[in-house]
Amino acid sequence: MNFRKIFKPQIIQDWTKLLREKGFKTFLREKGWKVVAAIFLFYLVRDTLVYILIPFLIAQGFICGK
Repeated sequence: MNFRKIFKPQIIQDWTKLLREKGFKTFLREKGWKVVAAIFLFYLVRDTLVYILIPFLIAQGFICGK
């Protein structure tokens, strides 16, 4: 059983395969703005959680409560 395939969505598996087979330039030509949008959204969500939500919850006492 390959755990990477279980936890990696099908679209990411397809993108990884295309990137390995055809290279970065062709990958960007074929997928275009979708890749840029996916990376932007990933970092937007991640940074919101790490730098805004978690410190806010700690300050409010929800995490490491008083």
